[in-house]
Parts: sequence; structure tokens; C-alpha cells
Amino acid sequence: MINPHGGRLIGRVLGEDGRAEALERARNLPVLKISDESISDVENIATGVYSPLEGFVGKADFRNILNEMRLQNDLPWTIPIVLDAGRDEADGFREGKDIVLQSAGGRPIAILHLEEKYEFDRDELAEKVFLTMDRAHPGVAKVAAMRDVLLAGPIDLLEISPTPFDRYKLSPKETRILFKEKGWKTVVAFQTRNTPHIGHEYVQKTALTFTDGIFVNPVIGRKKKGDFKDEVVLASYDELIKHYYLKERAVMAILQMEMRYAGPREAIHHAIVRKNFGCTHIIIGRDHAGVGTYYHPYAAQDIFEEFPDLGIVPLFFRAFYFCKKCQSVVNEKICPHPPAEQIQFSGTKIRDLLVKGQVPPPELMRPEVAKIIMQFENPFNE
Repeated sequence: MINPHGGRLIGRVLGEDGRAEALERARNLPVLKISDESISDVENIATGVYSPLEGFVGKADFRNILNEMRLQNDLPWTIPIVLDAGRDEADGFREGKDIVLQSAGGRPIAILHLEEKYEFDRDELAEKVFLTMDRAHPGVAKVAAMRDVLLAGPIDLLEISPTPFDRYKLSPKETRILFKEKGWKTVVAFQTRNTPHIGHEYVQKTALTFTDGIFVNPVIGRKKKGDFKDEVVLASYDELIKHYYLKERAVMAILQMEMRYAGPREAIHHAIVRKNFGCTHIIIGRDHAGVGTYYHPYAAQDIFEEFPDLGIVPLFFRAFYFCKKCQSVVNEKICPHPPAEQIQFSGTKIRDLLVKGQVPPPELMRPEVAKIIMQFENPFNE
């Protein structure tokens, strides 16, 4: 099976004895309340999703990620995983000491072994990661709202936070066992934040033709206004896989992580994460992890040329569409017919139809999937 990024799958979830001891110590430790997004980052570090990270990155790695898209040890890494705190809060924390990370409701989440505190430039972070400082970009807006000081150091997770979607949760350790049990030597990952249309099914099944199995891995967490709600995405994929996939060839599990909409840098980050889950390939489509018109439609594919040592194979899909004459999904390499025969896969068009209570045509979406989506009173984030 493919090695995790950096060669070792990180595990920093405390066992029962370690957890009891840590909770006892936590009573006398300073506290930092963290957001749901940071809780997801903590869990992804602890369960190996972010291997080889063992905690939030320090200043040297932070600078290297921004400028070189690599960790200090030269391993590819494109998104800095950081934890911010207010200046007054940070003044109360001592390097070399421990901090309890708590949920907004006061539940202890993890112990941070604080190694370093450092300040950063929000504009530089936004410009390097998102290639823009426009606050209309959701990722830039989040950076602008960050607190002044970053805290770095390894973490120990006390326990996995419960979610409404626990039945879809699998850790990298678990997926690797599952893929091995299925006899899959090659596994293609499909990253998604949307409900599936016929175009998505086309690229998934095309990739599956050349691999042993497909790992459908929806991102569950903070997304922008207008994106489909988490429960809608999962219900629609359940229906698609039930009716149109071989059970022995498809697995779906969630990735509890916010969308950052960082375009090309996030495409590399998504590939690294799926490599840790045990995937050998990842589908990278048009405008992967993009938003608006901030990135060239194929920037997220072109960036892979800079990472020949990534260790996971990207499968690129460019323009494809439904041809009324061919009566199938095709691309410009195989279809000789004029644009008048083409039906483009427009997410905006599909959303507009669903908002109006109209079922998208079968050339765009499976009727079973459309029916599931329309059962939700409001399927979109507000």
C-alpha cells in the first residue's frame, strides 16, 4: 500500500489511561477556546489525516510553506495549518508549557504542548495562499478575521468529537485496513463539496476503469453561502452509489475539514490528505477548490508540475459535456458534433432548477439523486 505522506501515519489520540491522566492535569492548565474548524484541524492532525504534522506549524515551517510550498524538510505542503489566539490570551501562555484546547461550549478537546508563539502578516498569508487579498474571497475574509498570534506545537487529542455524520467517519488507519481487505492496490479519490451530477459520475467511473476502487470523500464542515448542506451531499451520494455503483468497488467516507477555496494550493493539499487515507490516485477537475473567477480554470492541474515528488498520481479531467447526438457524456477528443448539440454541466443551472422546484433533465442529473435533493426544504447553505 502507498506510504503516508512523509513515510509515517501520525497517531496522537490518547488512549483511555492517557486521557484520564490528561483530563486530571487539564484542571490546572490555561485554556484556549477554539472554533469548530480548529477542532477539525486538531482531529485531522491526531488521526493522521494531516501526516506528517504532529501539531500546529511553527514559524520556520509557516514561512517555508508560504514561500516554497514545502515544509522545512522539503516535503510538499501548501496550506499552513495554524492556530490563532488573541494577543492578550497569548501573553498568558508560556512556551514549553501545556494549554487545554476547549470547544466553545467548554468541552476539553486536546492538550497543546506549546513550543512557540509568533506573529504573522495577514495580507501576506492571504496573498500567498489565495493569490488575492480581495475580502470577497471567503478564504481571505477568514484570514482577515484571524487573531494576532499563532501558537505552535504538537497536540494530544482527548477524544473524537461526535457529529451527526459519525456513521460516515473513517480514519486513515481504518481506510487503509478497508482497502487492503477489499484487495484494492490502486484507489482513486474523489474530492467533493457538491451533490453529484452526471458529469461527476462520468469522471468517477472513467477513473475507476483504470483503478481497483474509488474513494468518494465529501468535505464536511464550513462552506460558503450557496453550497449544498452537508446532509444533502451525503444523502445524494448514498442514493447514487446505491443505484449506480458496484458495492465492492466504491467506498464513501467524510473528510471533516473546512473548504478554504484556495484553488491550486488546496488541490495539492487535497491530494496529500487522500494519499494519507491510502489513495494512489486523485481526480482533479476543472477549477478544483476554486471560487468565483480568482483562478484560471486549470490552475489546479498545472500546479502539479511543481510537485513531481508528491507521491500520488493526479488524474486530470478537462472539458466534458453531454452530447445530444452521441447520447452520452463526451469530450472534445471523441465528439465531432457542434456546440449546438452540447449540454454543459453547469452547477449554477442545476441549482436554479432545484430552487424553482424543477427536476434537472436526466442528461444532467440522475432522477433518483434529484428526488433526494428535492426532499429537503432548503438544500443550500445560507
